[in-house]
Amino acid sequence: MAYDLELLSFRSLDAKSEASVAECNEETVNYGLVLSKNDIHDLIETRDNALIATGRVEFGGGIIERIIYKFCDSPYIWQSNYAQTINDLTEIFYFFKNETLDSLTDEELLTVMKEAFDGPCAGSTELLASREMIWFSRNRRYGLYHTDAFDSEGGFGHHFGNEPDEGEDEREEYYDE
Repeated sequence: MAYDLELLSFRSLDAKSEASVAECNEETVNYGLVLSKNDIHDLIETRDNALIATGRVEFGGGIIERIIYKFCDSPYIWQSNYAQTINDLTEIFYFFKNETLDSLTDEELLTVMKEAFDGPCAGSTELLASREMIWFSRNRRYGLYHTDAFDSEGGFGHHFGNEPDEGEDEREEYYDE
C-alpha cells in the first residue's frame, strides 16, 4: 500500500513537471522550437535517470525549463536536434553539478555551459561534455578558474592564475600529469 502512494506521488510530480516543461513551448515557438508530448516525457525520464545516476535530489524542479530557456536562442539548436540536445544538456548539467563540487549556482553552471556550447563547442554536446566541461570542472576544483575565463581561442585553456609562457599550452600540461 505504501508503495502505491509513493508511485502516485511520483506520477503527480511528473505530471506537474510535464505541464511546466510544456509551457516552455509558448516561448520557444518564437525560435521555431517545440517539444512534443513524447519529447517532454523523455526529458522527464532523462532528468529522473540523471538524478539517480548522480545521487542527487531535486526540490521544486525547474532545471529542465531553465535549460530550455537558456539554450533556446542558440544558433546551434534547431527543431530536428532540439529534444536530443536538451536531453544531453540535462545529463551534462547534473554530472557537472557534482564534478564542480556544487561550487556554482545552477545559473552560473548553465551560463558556463551555454558559453562553451555556443563558443568553442559550436553546438556539440559531445565536445561540451568530454572536453570543455571536464577542463572547466578540473580547474574549478583546483581553484584555477575565473568566471569569465574564455581564452582568445574561445576555450577554458587560459587565464587560470599565471599566464603560460608564449607558445606554451596550459591544457597539455594538465593532461600530461
